[in-house]
Amino acid sequence: MLRKRRMLVASLVALTAGLSACSPASEPGSGEQVLRYAPAMFPVSLDTHKYAGEEAVQTAIQQVMEPLVRVDAGKFVQVLAASWQNPDAKTWVFKLRPEVKFSDGTPFTAKDVVASYQRHQKLEGPLVPLYATVTAFEATDDLTVTVKTSKPLGTLLSSLTLLFIGPADKINTDGFFSKPIGTGPFTVSEFAPDEKLTLAANAQYWDGAPKLGRLEFVAIPEVAGRITGLENGEVDVLTAIPPDQVAQVSGSKDISYATTPSWSYYFNWFNSNRKPFDDKRVRQAMWYALNLDGTVKDLFGDLASVAQAPVPQGVIGAPKLSPYPYDPAKAKQLLAAAGLPDGFTTSMQWPLEGGPNIRALAQAMISDWAKVGIKVKPLEKERAQWLEDFGKLNWDMNLQTNVTGTGDADYTLARLYVCSAKRNGYCSPALDNLLLGARTSIDQGERDKLYAQAGQIIWDDAVGIFPAELASNSAHRDRVQNFVMPPSGRPLFTKVTVSDS
Repeated sequence: MLRKRRMLVASLVALTAGLSACSPASEPGSGEQVLRYAPAMFPVSLDTHKYAGEEAVQTAIQQVMEPLVRVDAGKFVQVLAASWQNPDAKTWVFKLRPEVKFSDGTPFTAKDVVASYQRHQKLEGPLVPLYATVTAFEATDDLTVTVKTSKPLGTLLSSLTLLFIGPADKINTDGFFSKPIGTGPFTVSEFAPDEKLTLAANAQYWDGAPKLGRLEFVAIPEVAGRITGLENGEVDVLTAIPPDQVAQVSGSKDISYATTPSWSYYFNWFNSNRKPFDDKRVRQAMWYALNLDGTVKDLFGDLASVAQAPVPQGVIGAPKLSPYPYDPAKAKQLLAAAGLPDGFTTSMQWPLEGGPNIRALAQAMISDWAKVGIKVKPLEKERAQWLEDFGKLNWDMNLQTNVTGTGDADYTLARLYVCSAKRNGYCSPALDNLLLGARTSIDQGERDKLYAQAGQIIWDDAVGIFPAELASNSAHRDRVQNFVMPPSGRPLFTKVTVSDS
């Protein structure tokens, strides 16, 4: 009931926004540039430390708060950090940009970085394990942050891309994240979870004030409503357009459509705690039984390609492996060797609306498995129930999308596949050694070699099936300039402009 109420309110808000938008590019007579963005998922909160892994939260908050570093074109670039160095393998020293101020005029210092880190750690969010070997995180002086680790930590930069920084004297106060303050290009004018987010330009932004005077996140729950809004000019930018809706959008007048590589992908895990998935021959058989080339092409077109690793190719450290060929005879051979010549019965769960064409992908896989004697019961679940069952390992197979949030292979591989993670019942001490070795190296060349070996183990042992890596897509009105969809799927609007039309 609550979800329905929120969807109704969100739809009314979106409609009101559209009706009031005489000219979506600007308010009549004001000269102010206004852009309206309708995301596929709307933020339930702006508390980036509590919801550090949530795409919708990150997309919103990065307009307001900033990290020390960011990944751009596969490389780490400065944001609030002017430079960094390793005086020794267990020490990182960050020099901060001078003369940066928060939007309320407060000077930005190293104490703000430390306070933000400490709050993130205290909340024990999903990214806390990434900092497990950090022994000290200190403000050496106003413009220097020094990080000490018990072991070398080559993943620190990638982890810090998701640590957004607020003022030390305010970040822990009640209600701060209802209207957070940051050093970023925009400030929060109004926020209602699941309903509305309005941002205003930060005229004092250290990297130059954005041209947009106002940036509105518009909540339109239904895909059809978002597309109609774009076509009518009530919405300026859309992202995450389902494959079956692409033709309508890309063929519309005055709309530009584009696809870009992403860090998102599909995977189907086996619960190796349950028979027969404790036998890797069964897991391998199920992979050989799938005609992924045909399925991915038919369902996704140019929005996906058959995966070549357990992480997308654009991720730092991603190996390039050979996909399993479609070989039903090989699948039957392996099943027979595992004592299952007549196949077996199992189930697959996935979250409702858990990714583009997820139901169709599940159905195609189930159909292929039936051809080799494996009967799979489909279990599509509401997201809340799916999350509960997923966490409790209450499933045989689990299909879902994932995104390598930091753009570094460690975020996915060492977080999900080490024995201590206990995510899917699989455990390999040899894999642990490789992944933890990659995490503790600050030599990217060495890390790449270790990830190649680790990826091959995950591949050969068929810990899961990796059907496809996904592309990001977006569409915007032609009056929008300089919009770029990054591989994270979380666009920044700092340099975007709109013109009257």
